[in-house]
Amino acid sequence: MNEMRKMIIDSVTKIMKDFCSKEMINESEHGAWAGQLWKTLAEAGMITVAVSEEVGGTGGDYGDALSILRISGKYSAPIPLAETYMANWLLAELGLPIYEQPLTILPFENNGTIEVRRNANGMTICGTAKNVPWARYAEKLVVMGQSEQEFLVAVIDPDDCIIIPGKNLAGEARDIVELNGVEMQDCPYAAVDGEAVQNKLQSYGALTRSVLMAGALERILELALAYSNERQQFGRSLNRFQAIQQQIAILAGEVAAAGVAADYAVEAFTDAVNPTETIVAKIRIGQAASIAAPIAHQIHGAIGFTDEHVLHQSTRRLWSWRDEFGTESEWAEQLGKRLMNTGAGSLWSFITL
Repeated sequence: MNEMRKMIIDSVTKIMKDFCSKEMINESEHGAWAGQLWKTLAEAGMITVAVSEEVGGTGGDYGDALSILRISGKYSAPIPLAETYMANWLLAELGLPIYEQPLTILPFENNGTIEVRRNANGMTICGTAKNVPWARYAEKLVVMGQSEQEFLVAVIDPDDCIIIPGKNLAGEARDIVELNGVEMQDCPYAAVDGEAVQNKLQSYGALTRSVLMAGALERILELALAYSNERQQFGRSLNRFQAIQQQIAILAGEVAAAGVAADYAVEAFTDAVNPTETIVAKIRIGQAASIAAPIAHQIHGAIGFTDEHVLHQSTRRLWSWRDEFGTESEWAEQLGKRLMNTGAGSLWSFITL
């Protein structure tokens, strides 16, 4: 890790600790927008990381941005930072403007086709997208639509859409966006290879969710260690009981494995579509979440589910994020297909990533 990344991590960690209190996160789950947190990150230059300075970004690389996201996941930051990174990376590649304001991308999974229609006045976008992260708080929406001739990626104003609020298990905004003939005259847009863009966003999404989960797992281990040390039962702290020690050891092992998978995926990540390391990370970290979250709640008992405690803020996000941008079983199927297509000479290197 270079000195610049250490400085970024230290700075973002301080910001997240200052803003991401239990109360602020609870309020966000009931509809409050963490505007001051976003403003502080923007002023620190943390919104356009991994976008070239030549096009208005902060510079740095994917590793810098993903390190920021890992800290964001650790502190359950209720903002669309991952979605804004993904959108800006795509927009920069297409030569479209980038933004420091909150962005989101209309998902292409499990949605009907979003159509671009031509008329006498130009082009309009029509369709409905479900489970759009943070749509009600976004300043711009990035959407890919299909016309008769081609696919287009456009940046549209949410005021031109109908947004129906929704949320996931963690209380994060997952909204329905209805585009009823949104005019494109003043919208930045570019023609794209639709399949390539879908695959790229799926790759971005899988990796960003993986590092968010890795951060959340680190947090629940810290909480479990602290609580088991503080909580007294039968005259001694919980961490003196062998059964608790065994569970903590399993929890720590899963968190360590998830961290290694995330580190390796980040180190290997380029613009390649669905690198094998990203697929492995999404599978392994999702598996770790399914083991680690129940252990953390068993150690905490009922208090971990209450508003008075912060544990559930991390575990509910783990359960939500693991299902976004592909579940473990979906990615495992892809990994299996790659394995079957691997020649005998490459098999050992493939299974010992």
